[in-house]
Amino acid sequence: MERKDNCDEYVQGQDGCTGRNCIETDEKKIDDQWKLGDCDGGANWSMLQFSPLFNTRVVLRRLISTLAKRRGKRAIEVFRRLGSRRLYHSYSMQVHGYMYPSTTEDSDSFTLVHGYHGSSSLRHWLQQSDWLPTLEATLALDEESVRKVGDDTVGGPAVSRQLRVIRLLMRDLLIGVNYLHSHGLAHTELRLENLHISPVDRHIKVGILGNASDFHESSPDDSKFDSNMDRQKMMIAFDMRCVGFIMAKMVLRDLMDPMIFSQFKSFLSKGNNPSCLREFLISIINRNSSSGKIGFQILDRYWGAGWNLLSLLLAAKPPQGISCLDALRHPFLCGPRWRVDPTMDMIRWSLGSTAVRIAEEYIYGKQQRRRIAHFIELMEMLNPHSRPRQWLEFLPGKWRLLYSTGRHIGLTLRQPPARVLIGDVHLTISKLLKPEATFSIASDIGYKVIIGRDWAHDKTGTGGKLRVTSLSKLRAGRRLYIKEETSISNFGPATQDVRDSIIEKLSSKKWRKIMPIKEYPSSLPVAKLVSSDVEVSMSLDEPLSSDIETAKNVIREVRMQIPPELFELSKIVCGTYVDSRLLLLRSVNGSALMFTRSHVNETSY
Repeated sequence: MERKDNCDEYVQGQDGCTGRNCIETDEKKIDDQWKLGDCDGGANWSMLQFSPLFNTRVVLRRLISTLAKRRGKRAIEVFRRLGSRRLYHSYSMQVHGYMYPSTTEDSDSFTLVHGYHGSSSLRHWLQQSDWLPTLEATLALDEESVRKVGDDTVGGPAVSRQLRVIRLLMRDLLIGVNYLHSHGLAHTELRLENLHISPVDRHIKVGILGNASDFHESSPDDSKFDSNMDRQKMMIAFDMRCVGFIMAKMVLRDLMDPMIFSQFKSFLSKGNNPSCLREFLISIINRNSSSGKIGFQILDRYWGAGWNLLSLLLAAKPPQGISCLDALRHPFLCGPRWRVDPTMDMIRWSLGSTAVRIAEEYIYGKQQRRRIAHFIELMEMLNPHSRPRQWLEFLPGKWRLLYSTGRHIGLTLRQPPARVLIGDVHLTISKLLKPEATFSIASDIGYKVIIGRDWAHDKTGTGGKLRVTSLSKLRAGRRLYIKEETSISNFGPATQDVRDSIIEKLSSKKWRKIMPIKEYPSSLPVAKLVSSDVEVSMSLDEPLSSDIETAKNVIREVRMQIPPELFELSKIVCGTYVDSRLLLLRSVNGSALMFTRSHVNETSY
């Protein structure tokens, strides 16, 4: 076995010793050179053959540096507190005892004796090309074992198999971490290198607790109660964040690449909300690769439950995070046979994730448009932030347009005067210091102009940008619903039919427990937007920068393809839904604009 930092490591077992230096199990040799102690009292063992470790494979970890010795003593101390409990041995690497030489000058040096669970950590498992079938064989997955995660099937497509393995590993890890937290300890060093899978009991083992820290620095009293509680919350949040990094690497194996993972950590360290991870990871992970494609499919399953759990685990502030027990009850870690009652936040997340997935398909037939309008109406009814004061926190930022319930005019059945391909459309909202509740709203539309009469296979054209800016004030308001309205636009959604279907769904037994609504409300509170004058600017790259006629045709074509509200910002009259990742705005004609928060600085085409 290779040498570790600050220690020498050996493995002793039934079939002899392995490692750089073999320590013999001869009775006389041990008595002459070593004294062995157990963690329950340091009693001397005169003969190794009579100990419980005889013929058992263990790891002898010789501690050399001061730091390694301190960590080894801390591991023994933690074992004395938790070792007598059976659950500790199931989910943590067991410390059997220690050995210290009686003839050397360094009386402080000793060798830690702990359990052997294979020479590979979880990181090494995941780096193998055949990691999935290898882990399935190690865990001996059958119909009986998968029932631990609420499933009753084995095999299937790669997405289902990988999700099943991840559920098993994550539940084992969370049970072990929760056991430490319930006894006033935080691990503080949870990472893939410190996790091992035991082929004996098929449990994931948390590494040696050499850096485990107590929640309370001293015996708790009234004077230090608040500080101890803050310390406990921060330490639990740190451990859960480490669990989130482990889950992210297991699901999205592209994050095993140090370069990609550094971008991932940089995104979080800048204070960005983890709920926007999906929008960010799309830009840095190749979704067409086998690992990236499967990873996104796993997290998108069950209405985006995986992204929700990942965002809660990676939350930087304790109030925004999740505990081990709540994570174990999360829908993502519960199989189809376990009925989980979702929280209101989870329902909002599921509605938003489903609407985003439908909008990404770019198949806007009548049925799809009705479905998106259906989910948008439900989200507006469940808006968690109905007061304008709450919008002041969530509204500023950069938002990317996902969908509009208004008209859609493409390039299929017409010959445009200028062939323009629209890229990403962003709405940048910045809060001004004075006066209060005043925002600067900028609509940035990126596009490409294809030169020539025919569409070329190569879509690299001349780039350009259209920018529309305006000032807007935020006020309280209400959106009224006119029940007698029967006129339906050919391009717009069937509003009355959508509302009828919503009432029918909310009247079902499943939804009645969550939202006791018998009829559609006559009005809903909204954040009213009062816009001022609009300024429009346009830029075109060479060689079209000086062609005035082409610029006019480009503006007409851009206005034809984008929702009119983004060219005339004064038509946006209110905001009906906002959270950390999604924004819904309504225009004067009733159409809805759905945005997702974006952290990409450059416009992609």
